[in-house]
Amino acid sequence: MSKKLLLVGSNSIHVYNFINLVKENFDNVLLLTNEINLNEDVRSIEVDFSLGIKSVSTIKKIRSIIQDFQPSVVHVQQANTYLFLTALALKKQNVPLVLTAWGSDILINPHKSFLLKKMLQYSLNDVQVITADSNHVLKSTQALVSKKLSLYNVNFGIDMKACDNIKKENIVYSNRLHKELYNIDKVILSFSKFIQTHDNWKLVLAGSGDQTEVLKSLVQRLQIDKHVDFVGFLSQEENHAYYCQSKIYISIPRSDSISISLVEAMLYGCVPFVSNLEANRELIEDCKNGFIEEDLENIDFEKFMQIDRSYFKQTRERLKVVFSKEYNQNQYFEIYEKVLK
Repeated sequence: MSKKLLLVGSNSIHVYNFINLVKENFDNVLLLTNEINLNEDVRSIEVDFSLGIKSVSTIKKIRSIIQDFQPSVVHVQQANTYLFLTALALKKQNVPLVLTAWGSDILINPHKSFLLKKMLQYSLNDVQVITADSNHVLKSTQALVSKKLSLYNVNFGIDMKACDNIKKENIVYSNRLHKELYNIDKVILSFSKFIQTHDNWKLVLAGSGDQTEVLKSLVQRLQIDKHVDFVGFLSQEENHAYYCQSKIYISIPRSDSISISLVEAMLYGCVPFVSNLEANRELIEDCKNGFIEEDLENIDFEKFMQIDRSYFKQTRERLKVVFSKEYNQNQYFEIYEKVLK
């Protein structure tokens, strides 16, 4: 009997990276997504996952696909309406359901409204296995329901590339989105104070978002234009080059799971400055392999030189294993074997 994976997730690079990670474990993979990406070689069906009057027909459509495709396992990426509607469609179908929870699904959305929290709690009770990339997210997921959940700390793995002897430069690098959640304005304010005595440094802000123009105006108002580069969304190669060049990486959101970008930056030797979040503390010990900041508008970047270089190297060697593609691929294969027994 052939093994089939029905994956449910958004049109996101993370979803396609996940498919590439696990597809060799299956004879057939089908993706249900909000928008078909013609650039990806994945059999896909477009589904409207929005809540509303169309939800009943969406559930019927998903159930019909399940009955036609006959998946061995259904795996949902994100604990939002994708999970809720899929869980309803799976009622009485006798197909195991696996969930990968993303940070905001658990740490933010349930606190936005009573309805979102109840939808999530209802859905979690129908899931056989839940994965996430941080213990903080897993513990927060368990706290939502009384049922004992089957939880695994697994990630999608990272592709490491050599820096080809690229020399580190005086660059503070950020590639988090330009949204209020990520506190990029505070990054700029801290940097504006730092360059008063460190004129030979540059702040590089990759990415974009609804705050981009506001942030550009802030840079102009602080008169630090020549020290700050807005480089927009970058290709993987361009992002990799900045990791190789930068001495410091900064990520200070208000809420987060473990950031893959943060892990990548550390693997490439960037000294991390992060906000005081439980997920960040899973990776970083203050003043040993990075710096955990409380006063986000007055970060002292100069102390990056005080890092414990030996311990930082040990951390990077450990992360290379835990965040390797091979390690996490095997973890997912074991999870699938468990639910298929």
